[in-house]
Amino acid sequence: MRGLVSHRALSSVLGLLGLVAAFVLTTAVPARAGDNVFIEVTPNSVQAGSRVNLRAGCDNNNSRQAQVTSDAFGRVTLRSDNGFLTGSVTVPGSKAPGDYPVNLDCANGQTASAMLTVLNMSQPSKGPATGGGGTAGGRGTGSLLLVGGLVAVAVVAGVSARRKTGSRV
Repeated sequence: MRGLVSHRALSSVLGLLGLVAAFVLTTAVPARAGDNVFIEVTPNSVQAGSRVNLRAGCDNNNSRQAQVTSDAFGRVTLRSDNGFLTGSVTVPGSKAPGDYPVNLDCANGQTASAMLTVLNMSQPSKGPATGGGGTAGGRGTGSLLLVGGLVAVAVVAGVSARRKTGSRV
């Protein structure tokens, strides 16, 4: 009797597992093509004249070159590198500030896009004149540094003279 019960239990468990497997196989959603198609721009905000790095994926087609185009920098060819498509490009220094789409065209016909922001930041010629620091710029900076240097030399000379006198006594 005991063998009959365990045989029935085993059959029930195997039957239940078979039903679960059939349910999972018939209701599983296959991966959609294009889930791994992307383009990344790093950094995504730059000053005109700066270099940006591009990294992309063309689904399972990363062994073939892809083209990236943007009004920010023109056309760039991405090449396979460690399972991704990579490249870099410099945004021309004359590029007007604004948001520019960056479009990826894969060899298999799939596409993706990202946004690149070109900034208009003026480059400062020197730090702000915050005053009192001696190196902040403005009137008197050179003389302040000169006086400070002379004081430092006088202190070192005084300490040296005192040591010489102290050792003779």
